[in-house]
Amino acid sequence: MDPYSPEGELINIHSAFHAGAFQQVLDFDTSSFSSSNALPVRVLQLRSKIALGHAKDVSAELASEQTPDLIAVKLLADQEQGKDVISQAKKLAEQHGQENLNVQLLGGIVLEKAGETEEALALLSKHQGSLDAVALIVQIHLSQNRTDLASKEAQRARKWAQDSLLVNIAESWVGMREGGDKYQSAFYVFEELAQTSQSQSPHSLVAQAVSELHLGRLPEAEAALQQAIAIDPKSADTIANLVVLNTLLGRSSETAVLKEQLAAADGEHRALRDWKEKKGEFEKAAAKYAPKFEVAT
Repeated sequence: MDPYSPEGELINIHSAFHAGAFQQVLDFDTSSFSSSNALPVRVLQLRSKIALGHAKDVSAELASEQTPDLIAVKLLADQEQGKDVISQAKKLAEQHGQENLNVQLLGGIVLEKAGETEEALALLSKHQGSLDAVALIVQIHLSQNRTDLASKEAQRARKWAQDSLLVNIAESWVGMREGGDKYQSAFYVFEELAQTSQSQSPHSLVAQAVSELHLGRLPEAEAALQQAIAIDPKSADTIANLVVLNTLLGRSSETAVLKEQLAAADGEHRALRDWKEKKGEFEKAAAKYAPKFEVAT
């Protein structure tokens, strides 16, 4: 039986992980799990530690590990610390990527982060009915602005995964790109995650808030973001979306303060890079139309 299926014993810890409730994953009571699931649980918890900013500790913990799954986790932790692990990731994928799911998943993440998108997709495509792999493939296609490919991937998975949480999440990601009535459908999925104790996290609350923003429900979006910031005041994604919300509400002074907080929380956050890039492009365009005056002599 698939341990992540609705009948499997790892369904709750797996759902918490994909909702971004990483501390809940670490605090999960795993004493009742069967020994056969010890490795999958350890991988989820180690990945949660990395997501919470403890990559260095994970690397140290796995320094002497020889299990392919755990080597893959260590490569991800090392990469988070700025180390070049691409050659190691490719070698691991060659040796164990055909059948080892964690090597496929984590190797795919490492390769994608390094810009090796096609190799990441090739590795992930070797999965045998893994919704985790499907979700990553959907994310990659969305990052390529290939909503059509992301939608097809989610639709194919729906045929064999039925009403799985990850399929619902993947379809919601796609729906947020497609817009229209898809915003409301995505909201229902994100709201359920955000308001369930086992899966509530800044991550799930931000997802709910973003869907609310697209639906024009600014007070509701603000309430969700305030919930998120109360859980983690340093969550860069939450702060970034508070910047967006306050800009829409015309709160210029609060927006300026929040941008400073975002820079302090994560100076390399994608929102800051995007805003800087757009500002530069605007200034270049504006310079072309700057008035020129000739001084009369």
